[in-house]
Amino acid sequence: MTRSMMARGLLTFCLLRALGGWVPWVAVSGLLTSPVVTANEDTAVFAAATNSLKTATLNEMEKAVEELAAVHDPRVPQVLKALLEGRLYYTKDAGRMVYAAATADGFEITDVISGGKIGTVEKFAIKKVAINNTLRASLNQLIARLELSVGDPAQRLSAVKAMSKTIAPESALLLRQQLTVEQDKSVREAIRTALALADIASADKDARLKAIENLKGNLDPEVYNRLNALLEKDQDFFIEPDADIRNAAEAVIKNISFKLQLYRLAETAFFGLSLGAVLVLSAIGLAITFGVMGVINMAHGELMMLGAYTTYVVQLLMPQHIDLSLFVAIPAAFILAGLFGIAIERGIIRFLYGRPLETLLATFGVSLFLQQLVRSLFSPLNRSVVTPAWMSGSVEINSVLSLTLNRFYIIVFSVLVFLALLSVLNKTRLGLEVRAVAQNRSMAKAMGVRTGWVDAMTFGLGSGVAGVAGVALSQLTNVGPNLGQAYIVDSFMVVVFGGVGNLWGTLVAGLSLGIANKFLEPYAGAVLAKILLLVFIIIFIQKRPRGLFPQRGRAAEG
Repeated sequence: MTRSMMARGLLTFCLLRALGGWVPWVAVSGLLTSPVVTANEDTAVFAAATNSLKTATLNEMEKAVEELAAVHDPRVPQVLKALLEGRLYYTKDAGRMVYAAATADGFEITDVISGGKIGTVEKFAIKKVAINNTLRASLNQLIARLELSVGDPAQRLSAVKAMSKTIAPESALLLRQQLTVEQDKSVREAIRTALALADIASADKDARLKAIENLKGNLDPEVYNRLNALLEKDQDFFIEPDADIRNAAEAVIKNISFKLQLYRLAETAFFGLSLGAVLVLSAIGLAITFGVMGVINMAHGELMMLGAYTTYVVQLLMPQHIDLSLFVAIPAAFILAGLFGIAIERGIIRFLYGRPLETLLATFGVSLFLQQLVRSLFSPLNRSVVTPAWMSGSVEINSVLSLTLNRFYIIVFSVLVFLALLSVLNKTRLGLEVRAVAQNRSMAKAMGVRTGWVDAMTFGLGSGVAGVAGVALSQLTNVGPNLGQAYIVDSFMVVVFGGVGNLWGTLVAGLSLGIANKFLEPYAGAVLAKILLLVFIIIFIQKRPRGLFPQRGRAAEG
């Protein structure tokens, strides 16, 4: 493109601007784009427009900014953002336009034209390009307009949302033009919302009523706020509404409020399910050792702690493969906690069967020993476990409901662990022998079942599941020596409430208590909600001592 063509393009821009219309950057870019333009010409135009900012007075700054916005260069939005955020400076000695970031030693500066880092300079070596509040307001709109032309739909969506907060007539015109060419569904919906928000301030009553109707069911927070402002007669943005407009706005607000309540209930239920999943994971191993074997294992929480520390150690050993670390930590935690469980059973528990209070005291001592062991190996300080990338972030259902991935995966994981444990107890020889020993130990022994081996394997299985629960807990909280103490009481509550020795009861009880706790928290607070649940369980056990799903047959009689 020759300089005469470029001059004609700029002349066209100036002419249309003089006529009072806003020429969007995308339109001017068509005049300035040519496959034969050289990189040097592009850089020269960009540099000239950028350098004009440092010499312009506050009265001339708006014109200088508009001329920069008309330059077809991907660096333009970055310069305008830096100007808006107060990061655009120029050096006093050479007059180079730079981006500046404050450091302990001064300012680290980067060349605007080349993008290369220059180094650190003192505060008095550079001068900020100043703007006023009027220009600051127009810069927000201008940056949004420029971002409407980028290829990334997420950036265009962000630009539309920024423009929807204060839509000037020229902005509405630009959005209507963009709507005719926009292909992305979410961006098109955001543009329609922005235009409807602009129309509710229109002087045309029919246009206002149509805009309000179009906003029905829209969960964008800006919609709710603007409709409320309309009813409050906010004269800064709206013309005084008549009865029809007020009634229409009130109906839409009620519809939005109803949907908001539904989605908040759904979010609370999701958090309750995730808490319930954690309770199920922490209690399901105890349901075996306590429910099937009749052993009150106060070291159950510390076995979960060992699983959490196993996750921490695995990540230390494979720092370059954090995304795969959990798949290694799960079997490692199961084996480690299971071996500790077998050692506890063979070394202590097998001498105390039939004496529950003594097993309680003995396992409490074991829990103190394991806590001190961890303190000696890893120090008393909490350890942070890195969440893998595939478990980070959330899935946004809409503007008011998003589901965090780590909680979702823990719900799925708890269900898988439950099904796996149920299969072991119902489909394997070990499960058959466990049920036989639980129902009648003497008869099982007479039939050739090695009851000592079954006891050790059962305790090891329950302990291993506790270790797996610790892996899940490491993704929700810090790993420390006292991690297990926060869940041991809740685990016993779940087992007793669901029915001692019944895995299905443990599942239902864990999920029920988790959901109930989350629904109570907004009204009673976290501590009082847990106390209320404990009181409820005490009263419930008075009426049904064997829980929700009591065992039947000889196992229940014993």
